[in-house]
Amino acid sequence: MRSLLLLALVACGPKTVTTPVATPSAPVGDIATVKTEAEALWNERGDKAKLEQSLERYAAIAAAEPNNKDALYHLLRGWYFKGDGHETEKEAKLAAWAVAIQWGDKCLAQNPQYAELLAKGDEDPASASRVFTKDDVPCVYWYASALGKWGKLSGITITLKHLPTVKAFMTKLGELDLTYYYAGHDRYWGAYYAAIPSFAGQDLVKSKEYFDKAIAAQPNFLGTRVLLAENWATKTQNKEVFQKELNWVLEQDAGVIPEVRPEAEAAQRAAKALLADMDSFFAN
Repeated sequence: MRSLLLLALVACGPKTVTTPVATPSAPVGDIATVKTEAEALWNERGDKAKLEQSLERYAAIAAAEPNNKDALYHLLRGWYFKGDGHETEKEAKLAAWAVAIQWGDKCLAQNPQYAELLAKGDEDPASASRVFTKDDVPCVYWYASALGKWGKLSGITITLKHLPTVKAFMTKLGELDLTYYYAGHDRYWGAYYAAIPSFAGQDLVKSKEYFDKAIAAQPNFLGTRVLLAENWATKTQNKEVFQKELNWVLEQDAGVIPEVRPEAEAAQRAAKALLADMDSFFAN
């Protein structure tokens, strides 16, 4: 049943579904216990089953406390990570990111000014992003990350439709916190300028500059180098950089930044898969 609901969600698109699929199954009688369990399971999110159990509990918290921004943030980031770090099939990735976007809408709506602007009906998320504050940074970053990945995998038409939103969100993030999530701002723009089509503003020089800035700021964050190889190196047909960066990622200790070990392990899995599929990216 869950897989059917997820596929239906993808078919409708993230903006047309009002109820996220993450059905709370954890007990809600003792919310303090549920919170403790959610946090403990979150720390083991490198295990897909543990991540799913954590998300169930955070969904239960959100059901009991709809304005619990911490729960909404974890649901947004967790569903993003499920799609990015655990799923391998296109449909499953799209479904997870679509759910992340739904929770992201709820997370962003905790800013009353933003919610009010959207409720008026004459503004969209891109224009309303001007009222975000530093408290909104986690929701802004992970929402843009989920929307960007969902749009890219959905195809060029969807990508172009949502470009104004991701551009506005990441521009605002740059004003609020350039350092969030291990130089996330620069890493995002590095991938963005390589991934978008040439007629929409692709700029491989800018892409490399942003990736270089992110690596200089956070050299041990493995995900940046995977994105550099996957996006910039393939577009420039630079096989040497592709191999160098991905092999470097595989040689590292995934626990070098303990707080993001699960994400580092996922980056290593992605690096291994990219290297195995290298011939499909390069002409010779």
